[in-house]
Amino acid sequence: MTQIGWAPLLPVWMLLVLGALGLLITLIGFFTHLRGTGLRLLALLVGLLWLADPQLRHPILQSRPQDVLLLVDRTPSMNIANRTALADQAVKSLQRQVGSLQGMSLHVVDVPGGHGQGTRLYEAMAREIPGLPDLAAVIMVTDGVDQFPLTHLPAALTNPPSGAPVPLHLLVTARGEETDRTLPLLSAPPYTLAGKDAHIRFQTEDIGAYEGAPVLVTTRQDSGAAQKLGEVRSGQPMDLTVHLTHPGQTLVELSASPLPGEASLLNNHTLVRLQGVRDRLRVLLISGVPNQSARVWRQLLKADPSVDLVHFTILRSPEMEDDTPLSDLALIPFPTHELFEQKIRSFDLIILDGFQNHNILPDSYLHNIAEFVRKGGGLLVVAGPEQTQPGALQDSPLDSVLPAHVTPDSVQTGIFHPRPSRLGQRHPVTLDLPPASSWGPWFRLLRPDRTHGETLLETDHGQPLLILDQVGRGRVAMMLSDQIWLWSRSTHNSGPQAELLRRLAHWLMKEPELEENRLKAHFKGSTLEVTRYSTTALPPSQAEITAPDGHTTSLSLTPVAGKEGILTGRIAVKDLMPDQIWTVRQGDLVTCTAANRENPIEDKDLQATATLIGPVSKSLGGATVWLGRNGPPVLRQVSGTGRLFGPGWIGVPRHQIAVAGATRSRPLFPGWLALPLLLMLWSLAWRREG
Repeated sequence: MTQIGWAPLLPVWMLLVLGALGLLITLIGFFTHLRGTGLRLLALLVGLLWLADPQLRHPILQSRPQDVLLLVDRTPSMNIANRTALADQAVKSLQRQVGSLQGMSLHVVDVPGGHGQGTRLYEAMAREIPGLPDLAAVIMVTDGVDQFPLTHLPAALTNPPSGAPVPLHLLVTARGEETDRTLPLLSAPPYTLAGKDAHIRFQTEDIGAYEGAPVLVTTRQDSGAAQKLGEVRSGQPMDLTVHLTHPGQTLVELSASPLPGEASLLNNHTLVRLQGVRDRLRVLLISGVPNQSARVWRQLLKADPSVDLVHFTILRSPEMEDDTPLSDLALIPFPTHELFEQKIRSFDLIILDGFQNHNILPDSYLHNIAEFVRKGGGLLVVAGPEQTQPGALQDSPLDSVLPAHVTPDSVQTGIFHPRPSRLGQRHPVTLDLPPASSWGPWFRLLRPDRTHGETLLETDHGQPLLILDQVGRGRVAMMLSDQIWLWSRSTHNSGPQAELLRRLAHWLMKEPELEENRLKAHFKGSTLEVTRYSTTALPPSQAEITAPDGHTTSLSLTPVAGKEGILTGRIAVKDLMPDQIWTVRQGDLVTCTAANRENPIEDKDLQATATLIGPVSKSLGGATVWLGRNGPPVLRQVSGTGRLFGPGWIGVPRHQIAVAGATRSRPLFPGWLALPLLLMLWSLAWRREG
């Protein structure tokens, strides 16, 4: 701070005496009316002021180090056009210039993004500033979009401790304001019943451009051809109805025509993944007698929200005789006619658990169950000792669909451990279950004398335990032991009971994910991976891949070592665009896939702009520089009281502190000014007196 001091040429007492004498002479002159007295008084004051020698004292300032924080945007949106090249050029230019500026240090911080994080320049700035006590300026090299602005800027920017301003300079990697067309999805159902319509709502948005321009929208469903939906106006919502033909996933691609001059076509596409589900799957569970496995089945099926369970337990056979009047029996009569004649087609799966007929169902109803299977239904039979008794299910019309037959002496008891068969190790029902070495033992099974179908579980000695078969359009499973419930009671040697039974029930109800022969494809980064599953060994084969633009490529599928019945292949895709449908065909199998967006937050706005960070930069006194138009700016050290930027340059304010006890003085009334003024006043006074 500048101060005023005194350095008198004579002692103070002498100045006081001279002042008193001069004042006395002046008073005498006024009383005697001596002419020129006023001029003599002015000359006296000038002389006294000169002899008092007033000084203007300035503190001696010492420059402090200058820390400049350079934040460089390295998010995926910087890969558009030549943004990365412009950013690298600016960084190298600033680093070169700082090397020739005394006391200035440049701290370069690359701000990464991707993986759904978006651009977080403000957060990086707030994180780095506390470590820079001598912060003089912040420079951002970016495309101008930050999805996570701070609520409050750091105090080091808005109220710097040095008192000098700390500007925020914005260097935008473009030639000027850009535009971008996006296709946001407004609404889509998470699940839709197969065979029903799904309703999708979307709209196009033109960022940085006039809303209301005409846009041509096309759509494509799975491997079908693209269809034009017609022209819509940007900013106007549009509805699309999609009919789901099958359970499982249905891909719907929406595409908008390009906006002239827009920054990128990356977000002109939107992919909708519709999940088709069946209506409530109806399961009829009949327990022949109260048993432990009935509770297991009931808990499993009741816990599945997609299953509507109807459960009956046979407590009293028709031929049972006692003295209890029928009116006193609190039992519900078994509705055989309603279940197996009138409503049998309303079920998707029938489970007969320990069911011993005992003339409960006549042959006509058992024939209906067999026809139910042939026409597309599912049947699961959990067999116990009742299957060896006269009148068992295998001695009825149901024998034509059962995959195994047992003899009266086929019941075996003892300790044995279930395990997947060779086929079960690659069948989707038993694939990738926990190791069989951790499965607990069972103690009873039925030894069949003949089987047909596919054996998925067997004993240590190769005896079949779980057999699957396809009859007509339906499916049948038969478990030759009634002791799977033991896995729910064991604490040390349990087994994959819930998962195995869930898969088994859904395979019988034709769940697409549990098909034996299936084709899968998915993207891992920019690599398309195709896998072909089968229950039989497959020779190497070719898959045909159709890109979104219609171009086809052949991919060789080769066996996976140690996994019989699985073929796989990979192909790298250049310039992969997300949310576009790729179709893979192998023989009669077809599947569709699309690359997911790795950065959905950032892809919402890909334009280069100064409208978001520019106002913050302006409020802090910083400049906005378009690198594509003007190139890297010149870096200058400037005073904190002057301009902080100008044409082609940006400034970094100097930070200076006063040296304790050191000042620099300058006389306010030097002799070269005082002496001529004294001579002029005395001459005027002498002339006035004369």
